[in-house]
Amino acid sequence: MSEAAVMQALPHELAPGDMIAPSRTALVVVDIQVDFASPEGVLGRSGMDMSGCEVAVDRIETLIDAARKAGATVAFMRVMTRPESDSQALKTWMERRGTPGHEAICRIGSGGEDYYRVAPQPGDIEISKLAYSSFHGTDFDMQLRARGIDTLVVTGISTDCCVDSTTRDAFHHNYHTFVVSDACATFDDELQLNTLKALWLHCSLLTTTDAVVAAWGG
Repeated sequence: MSEAAVMQALPHELAPGDMIAPSRTALVVVDIQVDFASPEGVLGRSGMDMSGCEVAVDRIETLIDAARKAGATVAFMRVMTRPESDSQALKTWMERRGTPGHEAICRIGSGGEDYYRVAPQPGDIEISKLAYSSFHGTDFDMQLRARGIDTLVVTGISTDCCVDSTTRDAFHHNYHTFVVSDACATFDDELQLNTLKALWLHCSLLTTTDAVVAAWGG
């Protein structure tokens, strides 16, 4: 499904500046890592079409630049795993669905956990996580509260997994959320549309890269 079709199918907000004022907003960059976004990572090597990820990362780079210029906080989320950190629930789920021993992802020291085409700078928030949600088992909420942030503009990979989980958890933590529909990606067009629709129906507003950049003075 094309981006134009997604835009037609779902409402998108203009994200005026008062909704995402830089002083109280964080741009959240979810899992832009080698294993998730690069053709050289685990998913790329498995034969996944990574072209949608490259387009999303192009726009995330634009949003990071706009956030820095406007003075908004930039927050980088990153999966960091070791064999001993894999949960029993994860391993049992994989066994029950017939994929035991599925190739591990974002292992520390493998290179797959490294950022892909983006990098934090001093003053940014960095979160290492084991689970889909950026809030689960981390101090992300505490760091946001310390900066007076109440609004999150969410981007990243994949829309249906860690972007979705992070956005829903943000809502449960009482944050206002915007998902940038053209700056997140998954590996199935129908899943992309349905995930965005579910987020819009239940917990988030949708916006676009151009709308956010304009709201931040671009």
